[in-house]
Amino acid sequence: MIKGETSVNKLILLFVFDKMESPLSERTLLDMCSSSNDWINYMDCVMVIQKLLADGFICEIPSADDPLFIITPEGRESLASFYIHIPLSTREEISRFIKNNSARYRTRQDCKSDYYQNKDGTYTVFLKILAPVQPMLELKFVVPDKKTANTIYKKWEDKASELYSVVYETLVD
Repeated sequence: MIKGETSVNKLILLFVFDKMESPLSERTLLDMCSSSNDWINYMDCVMVIQKLLADGFICEIPSADDPLFIITPEGRESLASFYIHIPLSTREEISRFIKNNSARYRTRQDCKSDYYQNKDGTYTVFLKILAPVQPMLELKFVVPDKKTANTIYKKWEDKASELYSVVYETLVD
């Protein structure tokens, strides 16, 4: 993998945006490109995100939690003109990885959870399903202990869409 070449790294990130077909947080980009794969080293990835933003190839979508970024028409045009500069093996690896993992990344990015201890020893758990403009669902409830709070926290990603469907159908029916 070619490292340190800013123009190739920009194209790699644009290619990831194009293949994911959805807004992405910086955390998701860093995990995909640096932690889970070795397409771009971490520091270069942080720098390239900022350069793409400054150059107008991606733009920020305000979000309740982490800001999300999306490829712009200029970014798509640049990618279409120069994607051949991304090594074929890297393009194939990115395409394969995204095909196998895109749903997991979208879920992790869209489903947020957190908890904290209350003064009385109980725990408050926050659960959210985010959408680009505003949260689709927000839940906040009190549980008796940390073990229960942690269990809910860990299960939220896997159960969020199922729970949303049940709540929606129950209330709309």
